[in-house]
Amino acid sequence: MAGHDDGRGGTGRTEVEIAAVALVLDCTGALYWPDAGLLAISDLHLEKGSSFAARGVLLPPYDTATTLARLATIIARYAPQTVVALGDSFHDGHGAARMLAPDRDALRVLQRGREWIWIAGNHDPDPAIGMGGSFGAVLALGALSFRHEPSGAAGEIAGHLHPVARVSGRGCSITRRCFASDGMRLLMPAFGAFVGGLNVGERAVADVFGTFAFTAYVLGEGRIYALPAARCVGA
Repeated sequence: MAGHDDGRGGTGRTEVEIAAVALVLDCTGALYWPDAGLLAISDLHLEKGSSFAARGVLLPPYDTATTLARLATIIARYAPQTVVALGDSFHDGHGAARMLAPDRDALRVLQRGREWIWIAGNHDPDPAIGMGGSFGAVLALGALSFRHEPSGAAGEIAGHLHPVARVSGRGCSITRRCFASDGMRLLMPAFGAFVGGLNVGERAVADVFGTFAFTAYVLGEGRIYALPAARCVGA
């Protein structure tokens, strides 16, 4: 696999092993499994803007288009045979119905010529009619399983918690999305625009691993920084 980044380089990706399976973490928040030709993203939360607008809370209305454009760039980079969206792909159960025609067309282009699997999330537990692809609760492939809510099982790739890392230094601190892993299981960052996150120092994240002895793969501008989670706890 090309593009190894040990946290000091600038390739925009880092190679890791989860349950002895070689994977690539991309600084956009996507995961690629080269041997399976599989790209995974999590928590797109499409149509979050329109969901908030319906409740009188105004957000920029371009979250869906922005997220799909970012996803198009990643798909062009890796040309995956399979794309797996790990749940909460839509911000609510009616999100698919609110998608504008140009966004629907953009999604169809991304799905063309590849398998597309929607994993059920807590925001979107039911299949989104007319969105293409197939639907399921869990996808098990070899030593890995892809699901929305983490159970802490070995070989699990999960979303839901939207991990972020807060890192302090030189009198300031920054908060960035991150992957979190102990080498046996991995939490995905949220991929969608305007999606918040949960600090890796929170108990809900540590409970997935049973300890704070895991690594936060922090998404920087064009690179990934591998940091001990303990450094981000209380930062």
